[in-house]
Amino acid sequence: MTILVTGATGNIGRRVVDHLIKLGAKDIRALTKNPARAALPDGVEAVTGFLGNPETLPAALEGVERMYLAPLPQTLEATLQLAKKAGVGYVVALSGAGDWQEHADKVSASGLVNTQLGPGEFTDNFTIWSEQVKTSRTVRDPYPSVVEAPISMDDIARVAAGLLVQHDESHDGKMYPITGPEALTRAEIAEQIGAGIGVDVTFEQCSRADAETALRPAMGEYAVWYLDQIETGVDEPQYANGLVAELTGTPAESVAQWAARNAAVFR
Repeated sequence: MTILVTGATGNIGRRVVDHLIKLGAKDIRALTKNPARAALPDGVEAVTGFLGNPETLPAALEGVERMYLAPLPQTLEATLQLAKKAGVGYVVALSGAGDWQEHADKVSASGLVNTQLGPGEFTDNFTIWSEQVKTSRTVRDPYPSVVEAPISMDDIARVAAGLLVQHDESHDGKMYPITGPEALTRAEIAEQIGAGIGVDVTFEQCSRADAETALRPAMGEYAVWYLDQIETGVDEPQYANGLVAELTGTPAESVAQWAARNAAVFR
């Protein structure tokens, strides 16, 4: 059974590869623009290709039975058409509501058997606070009361890999809004990062303009988009669920656990 991982050197795709290996998958194909530099584990077949260039996909899709899809919006429809033409039997797609709804709808309408994962905030996004934590042990952010249930990219990859290896028809056509184990305000998230790395981290509300200025060096034009997404949570709190545990048998990682695993980033 050949499993193709798109975005195989990206933040989630690379983790999907690792978790597929842990689950015993033997025939893993990794789509990457530069196989020579991909540094993929032994036994993983690196194939040249890029979702942004659909003409590179037919060869990569040949013989593929299952696929992890990290959609590239500009070429999503072409990618889905090529996957269907190649006879891919099952797709696990990173998706979601809001800005991702249009893409989710295209996956649903593709005719491919699929399961979609719709995570909210990634715990890993909070590395944007790392310099503040390092230098002042204080996080400055304009939205202290926004409630989120952030999920680590590792947990997203773990769910995706499990679905791919143990395909169960009960998951077909489902959209799973996977979350972390607990809903927290952003102020509480800062405190939990402190707990994870063993220091006291406080939270200080700042203006939206100051937050944009602080984030722009790391995020560029996406700083405004990111804060816009967070602002929607003022009136739409995210609730935690137990889907990660239900789908994998192991609970999702907490913010404190994630921070402890990534403590070097904040010190």
